[in-house]
Amino acid sequence: MFRINNSTNRITKLKEVRFSDLGFNERGNLQEWLANQPDALGEELLIIQKEFAGFDDTKERLDLLALDKSGAVVVIENKLDDSGRDVVWQSLKYASYCSTLSKSNIAEIYQQFLDREGLKDKAKDRICQFLGEEDFEEVEQ
Repeated sequence: MFRINNSTNRITKLKEVRFSDLGFNERGNLQEWLANQPDALGEELLIIQKEFAGFDDTKERLDLLALDKSGAVVVIENKLDDSGRDVVWQSLKYASYCSTLSKSNIAEIYQQFLDREGLKDKAKDRICQFLGEEDFEEVEQ
């Protein structure tokens, strides 16, 4: 990455540093940045849960759970470093866990998130607004 100096019309290479070197971490920083600005991932997303642990028979938690504009569930697993090939396995595992979520499950998960965040909104209404639907029953799963 380079810094551009407009007045001298030159570029200067920036020193490469890790997030951890700057004191940033996955949960307190990266997760919060993405939860509050999910379009940083390159598409419009509705974050419906943080630290989602709603899986049967496991204590695992995925970092962020979202919906895309088509209503598909999006699993977001944050990594600040190169954690190797286990990242792919972890993502596939979480995707398989989430594949059984029904439309009503998603609304319940999102409502819990809104309540925990102190927001008085109704999850079904916000999902409809995000997806451009009038009624939650019209939302396709």
